[in-house]
Amino acid sequence: MPARESNLASIYDKVDAGERLSFDDGCFLYGNDVPLGDLAVLANRVRERKNGNHTYYNINTHINPTNVCVYRCVFCAFRADLRDDRAYLMDDDAILARGREAVESGCTEMHIVGGLHHKMRYEWYVHVVRILHEAFPRLHLKGWTAVEINWFAHLTKKTYEAIITDLIEAGLGSMPGGGAEIFHPEVRDQLCEHKADAGNWLDIHRTAHRLGLRTNCTMLYGHVEKDYHRIDHLVRLRELQDDTGGFQTFIPLAFHPENTGLADVRKPSAAMDLRTMAISRLMLDNIDHMKAYWIMLGIETAQAALHYGADDLDGTVRHELIYHDAGAQTPEVLSVEQLRRLIEEAGRDPVERDTLYHRIDRSDTGWETGEAILSS
Repeated sequence: MPARESNLASIYDKVDAGERLSFDDGCFLYGNDVPLGDLAVLANRVRERKNGNHTYYNINTHINPTNVCVYRCVFCAFRADLRDDRAYLMDDDAILARGREAVESGCTEMHIVGGLHHKMRYEWYVHVVRILHEAFPRLHLKGWTAVEINWFAHLTKKTYEAIITDLIEAGLGSMPGGGAEIFHPEVRDQLCEHKADAGNWLDIHRTAHRLGLRTNCTMLYGHVEKDYHRIDHLVRLRELQDDTGGFQTFIPLAFHPENTGLADVRKPSAAMDLRTMAISRLMLDNIDHMKAYWIMLGIETAQAALHYGADDLDGTVRHELIYHDAGAQTPEVLSVEQLRRLIEEAGRDPVERDTLYHRIDRSDTGWETGEAILSS
């Protein structure tokens, strides 16, 4: 049997037996023209073993309190300098108005990320969480990436534990997975050499998990990285999950080059998007959920990804700015009806969830948190 077919057969055997794939297995799946059909079959076996035929979504909104940022990441189209015409800083009234709109729209989650405004003190970032939580206590606040927390430590000289504790006391419910980009220094030094490195990003999430905070994790792909950089990234996430069990969802993020310092880079193809989703599902055997983030993938590719390992479409996503500034052509919001139709057209069963993967039960009088969604 030729070497490629032998290696692929070995991977089929491992997946069927529930055995972990190695670093070399992951590189093989990226670099040897393995047919997408095989990847779909393999990833779907893992997906259905963990989540059956369910596909999850939530009703959520985004808020980016400022786009002014001290960092100049080459891949970012969202940031602005203080004196740019595009620069903005939301005041308390605007922040609370966004929270009110979220609640009135039936949202269960607000996703809070933004620039690192060098004129704003640490207390302001905590204040954003506190005023939203006090005004809208049922709204789950998923906020501040590890990069922002690393910046807060720089501002205050506090430990990561002290900062995360402050945020939990203010009302933070979980953390997003942004800022991971690609961990390997060969790539990270080209993209964002001055912001939190891989060690700090992982340490912040490790600390959050120890304090009882669930977090997500991500990988930004399709720019200057190579296959082995992606697999290295996935293995590092898997190793931390082995230690803590605190990651609940992995989101592969397709790079959008428009309006960035990498505008000459070609956007990842749909085939690369589906390949990355499938390989991520196969490598991250200890993370329950894979999200097909329709904002970045596009609606059709996200729908197809439900057969390449993904079991989550994210949500309604009101007011997303970061990826639309980088050229995303997707709508800025999808209705619940649209989300459910996309899932059903893919032959999957739609299930509304909250941020922590409890079922949401809705009635004419509002919504209630139901039972926890358990994966194998």
